[in-house]
Formats: sequence, structure tokens, C-alpha cells
Amino acid sequence: MNLTTLHAAIILFTVALVIGIGIYHSRSIKSAAGYSVGGRSAGVPLVAGSIAGTVVGGGATIGTAQLAFNFGLSAWWFTLGSGIAFILMGLFYARRMRGTGLETIPQFLSLNYGKKAEELSSVISSIGILFSAVASCLPGIEIISSLSGLDPVISSVLLIVMVIGYTFFGGMKSAAVGGILKMVIIWLSLFVAGFEAMESLYGTSEWASLPAVDMDLFGRGFELSMANLFSVIVGVLCTQTYIQCIFSASTPVTAAFGCFAAALIVIPVGLPSVAIGMYMHAFDPNVSPILVLPSYLINHSSTLIGGLAMGGILLSLIGSIGGLSLGIGTMISHDIIMPITKITDDLKLLKVTKLTVLAVMILACLISIANRGSEVLFWNYLSMALRGGGIFIPFTLAVFLPGHLTKTWAVISMAGSTLAALLSVFMGLPVEPLFVGLIASVIFILPGIRIKKIPGTKDYGL
Repeated sequence: MNLTTLHAAIILFTVALVIGIGIYHSRSIKSAAGYSVGGRSAGVPLVAGSIAGTVVGGGATIGTAQLAFNFGLSAWWFTLGSGIAFILMGLFYARRMRGTGLETIPQFLSLNYGKKAEELSSVISSIGILFSAVASCLPGIEIISSLSGLDPVISSVLLIVMVIGYTFFGGMKSAAVGGILKMVIIWLSLFVAGFEAMESLYGTSEWASLPAVDMDLFGRGFELSMANLFSVIVGVLCTQTYIQCIFSASTPVTAAFGCFAAALIVIPVGLPSVAIGMYMHAFDPNVSPILVLPSYLINHSSTLIGGLAMGGILLSLIGSIGGLSLGIGTMISHDIIMPITKITDDLKLLKVTKLTVLAVMILACLISIANRGSEVLFWNYLSMALRGGGIFIPFTLAVFLPGHLTKTWAVISMAGSTLAALLSVFMGLPVEPLFVGLIASVIFILPGIRIKKIPGTKDYGL
């Protein structure tokens, strides 16, 4: 990439400005609850900003352009599916979850299925969310390495330093404020770049030579498209990071409208990356797929737009890694470490949560370095499958039909379905791991389903 001094200055200024504002807002964080759920005072903009700022990461930008480079419009399914999931979350989940006054999904599951369910779901969710963090670390390391010429290991250290500045000090509040700023930058710059790419491509001989499948939303096949859509929806609904944003809302109604606002932001944001991916397929087919979006912004766009958009892309990766790591760190510290160590001091819990978040960031970067060159959206869809396959059905039953599933079979379902999904991946079965996990979940749940007691009658197990 032909990075100029002006490019570098615009990128550094954009990233430093947003991180600096996040650090400034972190000064008010004095407690573990303030760190993890922002003191439960967030309005609609902050709820939407924290949600969108996390989901619009490597998969929604770099990964979408990478996939569009090979398959065209069908790469839009990730952000489209995420937006649909947030609409469903706002309609059916947000008010119920915010009304509990809790901080994590495992805590909610513990209310319905006991302590074992809480601990097991923390582990399952953490593994699944970690893979999403990897999906943002992969392009983050590659971009920093390509722009600076540094070794990938050194680039990963720089990435962690930026993530620490973005999220580590201020937790949910920094993530929310940074998310709003990041989305403003991306909307202003990336959409201009995407429009320019499509305008340059449309009507040319290269446009005419594109296969018809490139403009087909189901270009990769209807079954695969629906599988990807379903996996994103299920995965999002079971993700601690997004539920944590709901817990940070000032009221249940605010939580719901925050989800709707996030959907309006997220659904269209994948389209400019799709346009850029198709443009690069036509005019620069030899580019490395993972660098499709950065290469366009630096080599084919104006310096100002390219620099701003690159700053926004880096912030999207940083924000996604930070938000996802915050979700994992909150679950591990609150649902696993705190019960084991019997921590009662709030300041100690705050320190433990921060250190856990930092450990998660480092682990995600190490996994990314070991898997350089892999497809970004592969990690996203695998992540959605693991956390969705193991938790979605017990979680949904707990939300809408509490008391209809026994504790023992809920725990068996979580463990068995997650193991089934992992085995399907390692064995290379020609079936989406999410579907394997959900089928196994249903099989394990059926013996534990019971008909809710009607006054004056007995419970009847099924």
C-alpha cells in the first residue's frame, strides 16, 4: 500500500482523538458495576453506540470486503443478519433482560438453572466470543503490519496498546462513547468511499464482465445464506457483550430503543465494504483478500477520505476487540473468579475484571498470529455457532418460559450441544456447526421439559 505522510497523520489523529476522549470519560469509573455496565445510566445513543461499536468490527468491514471480493453482494449477510438480530432483541429480549438488574447472561441462567449452569455458560460464551475477538485481531494485525512494515508480533503489541486505551480504563462507558464517535467517522468516510467505488465500477466493461451471481444476495446458495443469517441471529442474541449493553441502559424501554437504533446503524454499514470488494475484484484482482478494504482506501480513494476511513476501520477493530474482551472479562471475573475467591471488595473486583479483560486481549492476538491468512468471517460464524448452539435454547426458554426446563437437563444440554458443535468442526462434517449444536440441544432438552403447573393440578414431566 502506498501510505503517504498525510495518510498516516490523518489515521493517527483520528485514532488518537477517539481513544483520548474514551480515556477522558474513564475518569468517572470508580466501581466494578460502573466499569462493566456503565452505572446503568446509558440513554439510547450510548446503548446503540456500544452495541454498534462492538459489532462493527473486523467481520462487518474487513471481512465483508474480503468475502465480497470473491462472492459479491452475498457478503452483506453478516451486517444484515446482525441488524435483524438487534431488532428481535429489542422486540422480545431487551426489556425482560434489563428488568432483571443483572450484569451477565450466566447470572440470568443461574436464576433459572442454578450455579452449575452459570459457570458452564460462562466458559461456553467466553470461548465463542473469543473467536469473534480473533476475527477483529486478524485484520488489525495485518493492517498495522502492512502500514508500518513491522513484524506481526510487534504489530499485535501495538494493537493491544490501542485497545487498552480504547476500552481497558473506562469499560462500558469508554466503549459506548468511542462507539458513537467511531460510527460517525465510518458513516461519513466509508460510505463516501463505497459510493465512489460503485460509481467507478458501474457501467464499465469490468462491471459488465462480473458474473450475475456477484449481484445476487443468495449468490453463495440459498441454503448457505440462510444458514449464515440464522447463525448470526442466534449468536448475537446469546452474546454477553450485547446483552451487557442492554444491562447498561437506564430503563428497560431505553434498552429496547437502543437495540432498534443499533439495527438502523448496522444494517447498511456492510454495503460500502461490499462495493469496495467488488471494485477491487475488477480492478486489482491480485491484492491479498484480507487487505482488500485497506488497499482500496489507501491506493484508490482520496487522501482525506482514505485516511479518515482507515482511522475508522482501525477504530472498528479496536472497539470490537475491546467490547468483546470486556464481555468475556466480565463473565469470567463475576461468574467464575469471584465465587471461587470469595471477593467482596468492589475495588478488588474492578482490578480483577480489568486484568481478565487484558488477558483476553492478549490471548486473542496470540490465536490470530497462529492463524494468519485465515478467513475473517470464518471465525465470526464459528463464534456464533458455538455460543448459539450451546446456550440459545436454554436461554430463550428461561426468558419466555421460566420453570419449563429442569436444572439438570439444562446443564446437560449446554455441555452436550457445545461438544457436538465442536466435534462437527474438527470432523469436518458438511453441516453448519450451529445446526449440529441446536439439534443436540433439543435432544438433550426434551427429557427435561415439563408442562407448567396449572393451579390445583400437578406438574407433568415430558
